[in-house]
Amino acid sequence: MKTTSKILILLCVSICLLSCNQTKKTQSNAKTSQPTISQTLNKEDEPVFVAVEEEAVFPGGYEGLTKFLQDNIKYPKKAKKNNIQGTVFVQFTVEKDGSVSNVKILRDIGGGCGKEAVRVVKAMPKWQPAKQRGKPVRCLYNLPLKFSMNK
Repeated sequence: MKTTSKILILLCVSICLLSCNQTKKTQSNAKTSQPTISQTLNKEDEPVFVAVEEEAVFPGGYEGLTKFLQDNIKYPKKAKKNNIQGTVFVQFTVEKDGSVSNVKILRDIGGGCGKEAVRVVKAMPKWQPAKQRGKPVRCLYNLPLKFSMNK
């Protein structure tokens, strides 16, 4: 069961990273040099980028993120009891200093899975921040977390 969960988490992280790479390729092929900005809602009025020249990177890269998720996600008891499975989508901001903020559930499957996903994301160590024109910037990040049980 634990191996299947690890494989499913690895698959979700792979999909997320592939979509991030596709966004990066699309942006580099664009003819404009203007960055895409999502919002300016923090205290300092600094923009949150949705697409950047250099993506934010978890310590240890893809392997580090996968290991962190495998080591820290605990399947909620209520979800196990009710056989709740599926993908929780979490959105957060990687700040200029690499910290994680503004953690939100975009899609929940219930049974405590959304709360668990938020707990794990909030427990993440600092990331290497995204960069635009060589300078650290705030960046929006979407992370799918698949909860699945072996039968």
